[in-house]
Amino acid sequence: MNANQIKVWFITGASRGMGVAGTSFKGYFEEMSPAQVEQQLAVNLSGPMNVTRAVMPVMRRQRSGHVIAISSGAGLVGFEYSSVYAASKAGLEGWMSALAAEVEPFGIRTTIVNPGFFRTGLASPESLVWPEVQIDDDAERSRVQREWWSAQDGVQAGDPDKLAAALVAIAAEDPPPRRFIAGADVVALAERKICDLEEDIESHRALSESLDFDE
Repeated sequence: MNANQIKVWFITGASRGMGVAGTSFKGYFEEMSPAQVEQQLAVNLSGPMNVTRAVMPVMRRQRSGHVIAISSGAGLVGFEYSSVYAASKAGLEGWMSALAAEVEPFGIRTTIVNPGFFRTGLASPESLVWPEVQIDDDAERSRVQREWWSAQDGVQAGDPDKLAAALVAIAAEDPPPRRFIAGADVVALAERKICDLEEDIESHRALSESLDFDE
């Protein structure tokens, strides 16, 4: 591998044998088997980690590079029927946030991308993975959720060609953004998350700030 070739690296989940760039495991948490949880984390978290581990020595030697990790709106806000998927993306967020500080001394930049609903294959029958465990109390809700998610395939508002162009544009920026919120739907999610955090802080600020040892 030639060091001069490694300037930008896009990472997302890699699903061996399924023919897609990532998978979306859908189901209520109690319905997801331990094996499904492990597979979702392997695809969306361990996979990007392994790819980055492989390319990092080259970037470090050349003292430059840019790792762009594809997270999700679910990395900011978890949704019903997507708890395991959200866990994988939230894990990606935490890892990338720490990695940014670790690689900065070597001239390596990082960007987290939070896409919303784009018209890709992520909601296709080949990509959606349903629960392996049946819980009677969740049966009707699960049926409704499956119908809703299945109906999203091909009708998402986001244009993947525009997203690709946007990623090329931010990769050329110096410095690149630490985070790119991709889609009006995720902009709204991020703004809601900020408001929720501010409310959480203020609701118990006095208690939160009273927890140090008394000197």
